[in-house]
Amino acid sequence: MSLRATARIAAAADGGLPLLESDGPLALRRTRATGGWTRVTVVGAMSAPLGGDRLAIETEVRDGARLLVDAAAATIALPGRSPEPATYDVRITVGEGGALRWLPEQLVSAHGSDLRMRTTVELAATARLVLREEQILGRHGEPPGTLATRLTVRRAGRPLLDQELAYGPGAPDGWDGGAVLGGHRATGQLLVVDPDFTDKPVESRLLGEGAVIAPLAGPAALVTAVAPDALALRRLLDAALAELAPR
Repeated sequence: MSLRATARIAAAADGGLPLLESDGPLALRRTRATGGWTRVTVVGAMSAPLGGDRLAIETEVRDGARLLVDAAAATIALPGRSPEPATYDVRITVGEGGALRWLPEQLVSAHGSDLRMRTTVELAATARLVLREEQILGRHGEPPGTLATRLTVRRAGRPLLDQELAYGPGAPDGWDGGAVLGGHRATGQLLVVDPDFTDKPVESRLLGEGAVIAPLAGPAALVTAVAPDALALRRLLDAALAELAPR
């Protein structure tokens, strides 16, 4: 039987969490933070998502709030009894003067799985965002499942980024070719939105082997990286995070 679950977070400027609602495999825990951040850790309560599951996390960062969301472990997309693909939706809003650091662990696309993941972000004009996504295509020694992701970000009601990616046997030909992954099985991105970039825009350049940083048409920068494994990918993105968005 397929699972349907929606977890919800709301963070306030006084550091409180007026809403912290776990559901199904999405267990949310308030954890210790420093530097004025409120921190929530996603703890997996069971194996998910499986084929046919419908999972979602809704997060509201209210005006002036500072929220860090991370995870205790990687998310592993697995095959299930249902032939339908699983879906995992992340819906985020950040109010005026708010800041969100969305730093989950890797998403692993296991052989035989089929997952559609969508992240939708609405930012106020003075909001700040750090958002990391990492995809590991197959567990050790196995081919990947089918994984399709879409990241849509709007700032002050206007489009900032709308990007779709697809990997695995259900993706169009060429996804693992030299123009896309070049044989790598770890890929990810880091999006940083900061009003300070308006006066000090980020320059487009290579950032280590297998990574590039590019400014967006707005006060934002996008780092895209490929690597042979999860550890190498995290090192690339951590270096970019330390440069673009030190705490």
